[in-house]
Amino acid sequence: MTASGAEPTIAFFRAAASVSPHPLYSPISADMQAVDAVIRDRLHSDVVLIRQVAEYIIHSGGKRLRPALVLFSAGAMGYRGRHHQELAAVVEFIHTATLLHDDVVDESDLRRGNQTANALFGNAASVLVGDFLYSRAFQMMVSVGSMRVMEVLADATNTIAEGEVLQLLNCHEADVAVEDYLRVIRYKTAKLFEAACRLGAILGGADEALERGLAAYGMHLGTAFQLIDDVLDYSADEADTGKHLGDDLAEGKPTLPLIHTMHHGTPEQSALVRRAIEQGGRNEFAQVFEAIRACGALEETRRFAAAESALAKAAIEPLPPSIFKDSLLNLSDFAVARDR
Repeated sequence: MTASGAEPTIAFFRAAASVSPHPLYSPISADMQAVDAVIRDRLHSDVVLIRQVAEYIIHSGGKRLRPALVLFSAGAMGYRGRHHQELAAVVEFIHTATLLHDDVVDESDLRRGNQTANALFGNAASVLVGDFLYSRAFQMMVSVGSMRVMEVLADATNTIAEGEVLQLLNCHEADVAVEDYLRVIRYKTAKLFEAACRLGAILGGADEALERGLAAYGMHLGTAFQLIDDVLDYSADEADTGKHLGDDLAEGKPTLPLIHTMHHGTPEQSALVRRAIEQGGRNEFAQVFEAIRACGALEETRRFAAAESALAKAAIEPLPPSIFKDSLLNLSDFAVARDR
């Protein structure tokens, strides 16, 4: 398919949407269907290429975890209305825009088992449609009529951009400290998790303490989620993750398993990982993987993720009992236990 070709068929997009809803989402199943309807409606554009690229990326699979967090958080606060559906779609659009831009920066060609949009449509189309999704998201958040909501999403979007730049600066830099890497995670990934939970709290009229607790939950959950992604980059089945193993290493990204190996491995293992980060590529992936395995870096990263998950659970302990709170607690376990 090319930018100049005919519009994709409905069958094409149905084939691309291969990920079914997670059972954890059953308490919000009706809301998730409503969010999907909002997404389809708000994707409309008179520009054919925008429809092609946006629909391809939106319907190419994914956990829809960030929109689910808006819905669960709003439900946990007893919200009754429809603004949470609109804001859940906003969060998904912002996330999707970051994916489009990420894949261009990283020169990725595979995501969720499908070709990336930049591989299929070209870099220029991916960047520009990412911009469309950002601007559409801001149009949608205005319709909610809350300055507080706009503040949260504007701050989150700006922080995510800072995280992207920090990650770029860290590429091929072997002397990144654990604290510096965690800062990238919290800016680039966890900030949108945090914002999603805070939005639900705001809609539900949470007091300052409960809003702060839900925001902390999202931040710790997002951190745990990304740490497990770091683990899966060296241990998962490519068919499960839908991406190439060793992508982070190939791009020279010093993730926690690599940092741990440099700090706790033998001098030879440390030198090997340092060279791999500085040079990038997959030429020494097998040797790096063996070094990571030998010094327990994957287990240490999982322990770190489990600690973040525990902090997430503790942050929402003051929430009143509900099926939505139970789902948030279960999501904390899922983030660490998942294999894809």
